[in-house]
Amino acid sequence: MNIKTPTLIIAGAAVLLLILLGRYGFTVVTIEEAEETAQSEAFDPVVYVDGIWDSQLMPAFNDGAVELSKILSEMEPDASGVTSKEDLIAIANQFGLITEGEAHVYMVQGSGTIASVNAESSLGTAEVTLDGYNGPIKVQLYIGTRIPSDNTSVRDAVGFISFGDFKEQTEYGKASTEINKRILTTVLGDVDRVNLVGKTISFRGAFTIRTFNLLQIDVKEISIVPVELELGE
Repeated sequence: MNIKTPTLIIAGAAVLLLILLGRYGFTVVTIEEAEETAQSEAFDPVVYVDGIWDSQLMPAFNDGAVELSKILSEMEPDASGVTSKEDLIAIANQFGLITEGEAHVYMVQGSGTIASVNAESSLGTAEVTLDGYNGPIKVQLYIGTRIPSDNTSVRDAVGFISFGDFKEQTEYGKASTEINKRILTTVLGDVDRVNLVGKTISFRGAFTIRTFNLLQIDVKEISIVPVELELGE
């Protein structure tokens, strides 16, 4: 009996497939199973932040925050509030970190008295007269109900959250966004923004000085994203 050519081709393909399966361990899955796997591996920023908040992020600030007054005392802006990038690099290397994008980020702590509050917009801030510092740099704390969407100070300052830890750049951004959301709810959620002036305050937090493509840097004021706040009378 003659075996037709198409039959031989099909048989040969089947044998080749069996050989490949045995050698390389291919696994055949249904479309539904593939979709379920993709969903289970999708990045969840809430789960990510849950996993680092108490175990890594807060301990990083407890152990590594530097007195803000000490950092600011090292900065010597001119009468217009500007200082050189070179001088700031030396300070950042000593007290903070410099990111790949040339941003200088710091974990800081401090105390003082709230001198004024801007609560007219969702991007609320409180100006703090800082204990131990009488220089020209104005200190502001974000107090909610919003933190600037491009502010990644807390994510970057802790030092252990790396872009290489994520599959995509969007995941890296989502991690920062979720950290800021957590700050708004757990740190700033109960703050009475209207009745803060004159109160004493202790805080831990992070701030960023952007230096990319700049030689002279404006440091008239810094804005801190708090991870801990304690208000007095």
